[in-house]
Amino acid sequence: MKTVVITGADRGVGYALCERFLEGGWHVIAGQFMPDWPQLAALKEKHPKQLDVLPLDVGSTASVESAAAQTAKLCDHVDLLVSCAGIAGGDTYEKTRAIYNVNVLGAVRMVEHFLPLMQTGLKRLAFVSSEAGSVSVAHRDGGFAYTTSKTALNMLVRRMFRTLQPQGYTFRLYHPGWVRSYMSGQKSTIGNFEPEEAAETAYRQFTTDREAEDVLVMTDVSDELWPY
Repeated sequence: MKTVVITGADRGVGYALCERFLEGGWHVIAGQFMPDWPQLAALKEKHPKQLDVLPLDVGSTASVESAAAQTAKLCDHVDLLVSCAGIAGGDTYEKTRAIYNVNVLGAVRMVEHFLPLMQTGLKRLAFVSSEAGSVSVAHRDGGFAYTTSKTALNMLVRRMFRTLQPQGYTFRLYHPGWVRSYMSGQKSTIGNFEPEEAAETAYRQFTTDREAEDVLVMTDVSDELWPY
């Protein structure tokens, strides 16, 4: 049984990914940011042996360190790390710092602290990004914090790819489309896809090997390639 660690697993795409990986027979370690949100607890009752839920705030180094230590007690290695946690919001200096801390540095923390558990197995790193971070096709009006955080994430993944791909690591950079998710704090009623639809494509892309693993690409929910 392969093991996947998923951040931002409380709801939205992250939660839907947990469901899909469980259906696929994986051991899922779900990073829980909101202990009062009921979905992960209910999912744990359905999959008591296959799902482990750990407290995880990717914006906190101490929290990530603790989650990595607890994961090491649950399994001897991690096959796949999915960085799905992300926040959006206004463009004040304070909010921008918070967004970068989660969307960019959160991914850094996860890779730094979980990489020692990924020396064997599938050795795959997956990141949920967005078309909002693509400079060459930028079309959004107003707002800079979220969009530039995704641009920074894309460059971060590129730098990681250059360093880790020669060591046998493979990468997935995924744009889930306009999802009816919880980025505003409540589930959106507008969008093109439900979280489960975005998660279904992500699961297939994250778990399927590619012919050209030495090339980093950003793919979307329709299996199209995006410039990043």
